[in-house]
Amino acid sequence: MMTDMTKSKDTTQNQRTPNNSTATTARQWELLNLLERGSWRGTHHLHEQLSLANFDVSLRTVQRDLNALSKRFPIEKNNAKPQGWRWKEDAPVQSLPHMNLSQAVAFNMVEANLAQLLPPAILDELFPWFDLARRQLKDSKITHNWLDRVRIEPATQPLIAPEICRECKDSIYQAIFYERQITACYTRRNKDNPGEYVLNPIAIVQRGVVIYLLATKVDDVQQIIRTFALHRFTEVTVDEDSKAVIPDNFDLTSYLDSGGMGFAHYLFKDLPNHGKNTKITLVFNGKAGTSLTESRLSEDQIVTDDEEHNTQTITATVNLTSQLVWWLRGFGKKLISIEPEILERAVKQDEAGM
Repeated sequence: MMTDMTKSKDTTQNQRTPNNSTATTARQWELLNLLERGSWRGTHHLHEQLSLANFDVSLRTVQRDLNALSKRFPIEKNNAKPQGWRWKEDAPVQSLPHMNLSQAVAFNMVEANLAQLLPPAILDELFPWFDLARRQLKDSKITHNWLDRVRIEPATQPLIAPEICRECKDSIYQAIFYERQITACYTRRNKDNPGEYVLNPIAIVQRGVVIYLLATKVDDVQQIIRTFALHRFTEVTVDEDSKAVIPDNFDLTSYLDSGGMGFAHYLFKDLPNHGKNTKITLVFNGKAGTSLTESRLSEDQIVTDDEEHNTQTITATVNLTSQLVWWLRGFGKKLISIEPEILERAVKQDEAGM
């Protein structure tokens, strides 16, 4: 799409910055909107209209933009002076910048909630659609009412996302998109200085406000999948000549379902398979565990109410992780007992501040 368009001299050659890329795309999209199918629009007129829309560029830039757009879209010029441009008579309808309200709402929600997980190559192509969606929704009272009444709220304490190096993020996403290895400078938790890693990028996972890279070390014959927080990368170089090696039979859904992102708790490290697929029993005071009857812990979950003792017992098969420990602590004294004993010990120790 328009990511291949010729950039004007207003943009530094061969330098990719999100602000310049977005501005160029928005300007060129506005040019397409100014053109009509039946009438010619002169370059001077188009330049004036762009100026009124707060695009501060030269006439020469407008001419270059139009010539570049003509290679990607069915637009044509005449031999008049000043030169005129229009959509070709046989231009298909889908080539014309158009979006209905339903599509605009969908693009608006994608931009608000998924943009940070999209690879740069795709995100750049979507910028014009995001811009078109915003303008399409600007004067629609009905859709504004809908967007004002829909939110995605975190189930835990809202946190501010850590700042990520844009160039590092772009390189990592590019490496995953094209299955290439990377060489990176990464600072591990509780370390002051970064170390150098040569990695096989595998997948991207967002957990809360933090985005993680799943990868293996190139020199690791066991191909252990490791977790790297994107905000701790300070430099990333994509090796265009080295294809990333993905572990055989790796499936992201299966990896996550098995508790791959749960993070290990030190008490569980010596358990068989690190505590994965462990049967647990939770006894709650009163109906404190009722929410789990709607959002279950596992497919085999069983809930037993004891009205005589005013308790509720829930059994389920889960992975023993730090996340589970922190979650159980949230019930406080409403959680009467926990099995197995090692899980109860982990919860009690953390409660004691250990």
